[in-house]
Amino acid sequence: MGHEFPGLFDCRVPSWMEQSGPEGDIVLSSRIRLARNLSGVPFPGQADEKQLAGIGHKVSFSIQDMEDADPVHAYRMLDMAGLTEQERRILVEKHLTSLKHIQQPGQRSLIVRDDTAVSIMINEEDHFRIQSLTAGLNLKAAWEMADATDNLLEQRLGFAFNEDLGYLTSCPTNLGTGLRASVMLHLPGLVLLGQMHRIVEVSTQLGMAVRGFYGEGTDAYGNVFQVSNQQTLGFNEKEIIGNVLGLVRQLVEQERAARQLLVDDSGDELVDRVWRAYGILRYARSLSGQEALSLLSAVRLGIDLGIITHLPPGVFTEMIIGSRSCVVARMAQTEKMDKVERNRLRAKIVRERIKGGESDV
Repeated sequence: MGHEFPGLFDCRVPSWMEQSGPEGDIVLSSRIRLARNLSGVPFPGQADEKQLAGIGHKVSFSIQDMEDADPVHAYRMLDMAGLTEQERRILVEKHLTSLKHIQQPGQRSLIVRDDTAVSIMINEEDHFRIQSLTAGLNLKAAWEMADATDNLLEQRLGFAFNEDLGYLTSCPTNLGTGLRASVMLHLPGLVLLGQMHRIVEVSTQLGMAVRGFYGEGTDAYGNVFQVSNQQTLGFNEKEIIGNVLGLVRQLVEQERAARQLLVDDSGDELVDRVWRAYGILRYARSLSGQEALSLLSAVRLGIDLGIITHLPPGVFTEMIIGSRSCVVARMAQTEKMDKVERNRLRAKIVRERIKGGESDV
């Protein structure tokens, strides 16, 4: 189990993300997350160090089960306290773990599959957060992966379950199925037409959350939004996934209509916006993370609309990860980097990728 998984801590995009999935021009990825707890052990917030260590020890025996059930992939357990601060933050930037999980790394760990499509946070808010990720709009495949992992762990470990309430979780909003289905979408058309505020309001009324790039309390950098269910109690897994899919399909339709409207009503203006963004990315000598994502979003829109024909759409997905602060610092092989240096290196990385991308098509 000791070998390094290639690309885990560098700027490489996970292999599952390299493919363009269904509705891939708008939907970047689909994720299923299951909250689970052991019966008879206090939730992580109430558990002592010894109890938390016991949970990590118990689940470590499941790694062999996972590899036996999935011989194509290797699994590895990372001790959060054994990683550098930078490595922990890279795992957050790659959506493999949460900020909460890395803030107190003691007795916390992460099981990760070699292609990062499956990961399990241990001792975050719950004893286990099982997560699976797929490219494009493919919640069904993500659910099947998460469900298989869940069944495997439940057989060995036994989870806290109540006949009336379902799976018991530390936060009441996760009670029941413990299932959070979320989809990441690129919605520049709706943002440019000023329609996102209305969409967020309507989604909330439907029991859905529309959040920014890293979920709760974060901004929608690069016009990327996460749509997920808010309730897990009173619905079964199929209903939750169906509800999220229904809303996402509507958003995909609305985004396509918004893009067409922009082409019809402000074609020249849009073309100018796209090429200006391209020009800055191609030649800038300093870029902040937020500015890079905003400009990359405009370029990706240009690629999707056929304005830019010599770049692959994957440039945007790659640079979503490749332009993140800790990933940039990692490329410079340094733990600490001041903002000026980081912005300079980020601009260089993006410049070279845009230039290199020109020959990829």
